[in-house]
Amino acid sequence: MPPAPTIRPGADRRTFLRFTAGAAALLPLSALAGCSGGSRDPGTIRIAFQQFGSNTIKQEWITRAAQQFSAQNPELVVDLVPIVAAENDYFTKNELLMSSPRTSPDLVYEDSFILLSDVGAGYLQPITDLVEGWEHWGDIADASKEAVTGEDGEVYGVPITTDTRAIWFHRGVLEQAGLPADWQPTSWDEILDAARAIKESDSEATPFFLFAGTPQGEKASMQGFEMLLYGTGDGTGLYDADSAKWVLGSAGFRDALGFLRTLIDEELTLPLGQLLDPNISEQIYTSLLPDGKLGMLMDGSWISQNWTETAGRPWPTWPDEVGLADMPTQDGGGTGTVTLAGGWGLSIPEHVTDRELAFSFLTTLVSTETLVDYAIADNHITVREDVAAVEEYLSYSPAVEYFTALLETSYYRPALPAYPEVSSAIQEAMEAVLTGATPEAAQAAYDATVRDIVGAENVQEES
Repeated sequence: MPPAPTIRPGADRRTFLRFTAGAAALLPLSALAGCSGGSRDPGTIRIAFQQFGSNTIKQEWITRAAQQFSAQNPELVVDLVPIVAAENDYFTKNELLMSSPRTSPDLVYEDSFILLSDVGAGYLQPITDLVEGWEHWGDIADASKEAVTGEDGEVYGVPITTDTRAIWFHRGVLEQAGLPADWQPTSWDEILDAARAIKESDSEATPFFLFAGTPQGEKASMQGFEMLLYGTGDGTGLYDADSAKWVLGSAGFRDALGFLRTLIDEELTLPLGQLLDPNISEQIYTSLLPDGKLGMLMDGSWISQNWTETAGRPWPTWPDEVGLADMPTQDGGGTGTVTLAGGWGLSIPEHVTDRELAFSFLTTLVSTETLVDYAIADNHITVREDVAAVEEYLSYSPAVEYFTALLETSYYRPALPAYPEVSSAIQEAMEAVLTGATPEAAQAAYDATVRDIVGAENVQEES
């Protein structure tokens, strides 16, 4: 593995969130939610985004762009609205803001999986006319464009980041279990065999972890269940695009739940209390994996950001101590490996004050130089050809080329308004298996829930 990269330090953390020609003042979310009626200032651009606890990477990225924008437009004001919340809570709070002209941001940071649900709810407006004349629209990967395109053919967001998923493993733990340093499983059985070998070794490490259950939110669906489901032989996954119907009763769905059941029954993963802890990821990144207390982790391309010099748990030797393995298909058939890709972007709410002005600030946020800096700080994969061509991007992490290459064979979640509700049903099915239900019973409950969500006419039964 190549040597560890030099991570460019971000800007100093800011104590202010409003920019107006270089001046600053605090404007908290609570003030927005409780503001009185009346028209909003047309010279103010308000941007809402998710902030994970003390992690201010997004804030620093937006701050630098806001300073640049306000220097060029001294008569304008940029208000930053960080929403400090876990994933599902962020979506709820963001939608609450967008629901009213009094509180709506002018730009919102949207996960591709929730975007079309927000479109269906009337929170976002199409921006096709704005992006078609923008110089970098052609640089964006087609799959990412499809993820922000509604069933009406209109574009509802500008994709910025993407990600892929694989198995991160601790080389020392696997070595103690007699497994090679370049371990690459070719089936689910080989993963389970490796987990059993770790359990039987002297390392005392938890063999394997994947996110599961409702407290883990979309991580459970995407980084856990769907990494299994899309590697089964059914080929249709959750949704059959040819028939335009949601798939129920598939053997692949049961097998994916069966893999989870095996992890529980054979005690190859963490105890139930930790599996259902919504904050378990922090423990994994800051102690379990770095301390060799976890052997294998199914997770995303970005997690090494937790081990940089400025992170809460620096781990400078991780490139030597951690290996990466493609997630295999169930029996090694088909493409042989599988990964899920997602991503975030910026959208313009229905209640924007001035959509052209909002888009003007958006283009400042997503300039090539700005996105290179953001990718390096945030440890994510770009969706843009111009960004991917920059040497600083290509060399910022030992893992960036590996995870970028996975995009070629990646699957995307169904970009449909019903998906967030279907995803919740997946999490409930996983949790049912975690707490003792059989895969067959959990699948039956999932099938009934999805039929209620989308309607009997929009499902198809697989044998």
